[in-house]
Amino acid sequence: MPRTLSASDMVTPGSLGPPPTEPTDGEQAGQPLLDGAPSSASLDTLIQHLVPTTDYYPEKAYIFTFLLSSRLFIEPRELLARVCHLCIEQQQLDQPVLDKARVRKFGPKLLQLLAEWTETFPRDFQEESTIGHLKDVMGRIAPCDEAYRKTMHQLLQALHQKLAAQGQGPEGLLGADKPISYRTKPPASIHRELLGVCSDPYTLAQQLTHVELERLRHIGPEEFVQAFVNKDPLASTKPCFSDKTNNLEAYVKWFNRLCYLVATEICMPAKKKQRAQVVEFFIDVARECFNIGNFNSLMAIISGMNMSPVSRLKKTWAKVKTAKFFILEHQMDPTGNFCNYRTALRGAAHRSLTAHSSREKIVIPFFSLLIKDIYFLNEGCANRLPNGHVNFEKFLELAKQVGEFITWKQVECPFEQDPSITHYLHTAPIFSEDGLYLASYESESPENQTEKERWKSLRSSILGKT
Repeated sequence: MPRTLSASDMVTPGSLGPPPTEPTDGEQAGQPLLDGAPSSASLDTLIQHLVPTTDYYPEKAYIFTFLLSSRLFIEPRELLARVCHLCIEQQQLDQPVLDKARVRKFGPKLLQLLAEWTETFPRDFQEESTIGHLKDVMGRIAPCDEAYRKTMHQLLQALHQKLAAQGQGPEGLLGADKPISYRTKPPASIHRELLGVCSDPYTLAQQLTHVELERLRHIGPEEFVQAFVNKDPLASTKPCFSDKTNNLEAYVKWFNRLCYLVATEICMPAKKKQRAQVVEFFIDVARECFNIGNFNSLMAIISGMNMSPVSRLKKTWAKVKTAKFFILEHQMDPTGNFCNYRTALRGAAHRSLTAHSSREKIVIPFFSLLIKDIYFLNEGCANRLPNGHVNFEKFLELAKQVGEFITWKQVECPFEQDPSITHYLHTAPIFSEDGLYLASYESESPENQTEKERWKSLRSSILGKT
């Protein structure tokens, strides 16, 4: 029985020449960055370069770059409408009688473009109108080959599954079990210590990697662009999140939660010997995260241990073997724009490319720094040149950074999940900043006047004591 061809079987991306369009005045068509793609051009020209013909299909890299960056200039639903209109117009799909030979040359390329678009940017198709455009253009070519209708049905099924899965994003992982932030120690009846749930550093590092990859999986590439469409005017160096960046924002919140969870677990025990044991445990967890390639959890653990309520516990740290901690701190040292970390990240990325096992493929970057890098790339170069053309060269670099991240987030976690541990990581009560300071001062008394005044203020506001 013959195998039904998928859209990807029908055409090889980038295998054909550029479309026969002439650049308008000032377009740098003579300096292509991809096959036939100008380093800058009008939006209309770039849209035309996306549209396949009977003897042309855009390079895969061009498709990703343009679909990623175009939302800065045109809404995805409008872009799809224009692409479909150009296809209908150029291939004369609005005629009562179609040229079947022509359509059979064009159809597989159109299907391939739509397959790549829906696979990489499924959220562009959340609105019913966008699905309508897909059905309209495909309905025009379907009579020429029944395989087109079957492939389109499969494409829509896959799209609906993706959208349904993304609807169960990381916020759903918290949902009703949203973590509570305490200003004082939580009641003993609801508090458990992490070491009572997991006492093996390697196992915890594996479970942290599970959480990281699960959360990364829900972040769409378009969120990196949407984060910078509108900046917060009162905080010019920070991205302004919107409802289109929910998963990205949730991942940043997870990092902050892990920082506070580490600090809470350290400050909670009453005896310094127990606190030192927790510190050494987290140092070992951080080292295992480094070995796995989980740099985001590594940085969260280091950040949690460097929070002032934890770092001031001198009697506790005196009982800790700190050599391993200083080595990890050195790896994540911000000096030289995180030079040491970037070297380690490149090493992990190379290992991933040459991996012989799924374990070696894991690369989870320090996410806040990735966001910062993309932010400064966005701020450092104009979206448009003085002549009004789109600065496509900038967006190629943006696509390179985002594309690498997309490759990393698609890695399947090779470690078996332990629901009891991941549930604890998501739901265990954590201290607020004031709660951390209060617990810290109760564990080791204030040493100077500033600390004494702060402790007095906290006791008065939280505990009602003077």
